[in-house]
Amino acid sequence: MNVAPDFVKLAEAYGAMGLRATRPEEVAAVLREGLSVRRPVLMDFTVDAEEGVYPMVPSGAPITEMLLV
Repeated sequence: MNVAPDFVKLAEAYGAMGLRATRPEEVAAVLREGLSVRRPVLMDFTVDAEEGVYPMVPSGAPITEMLLV
């Protein structure tokens, strides 16, 4: 069950460009497109829940307790 909002549609509702990458091979193209425009862009990168993505802030912790590795 996806509990997160559709960030692409949310960005577009506010006049920004919304982009999404759901597979690793899409990341470079999304970054290129997002960085090539001169307006606000929201880039949504979908990753598996088990993936170790850093920096990470543990649930309930303040931003000052960010994990770097």
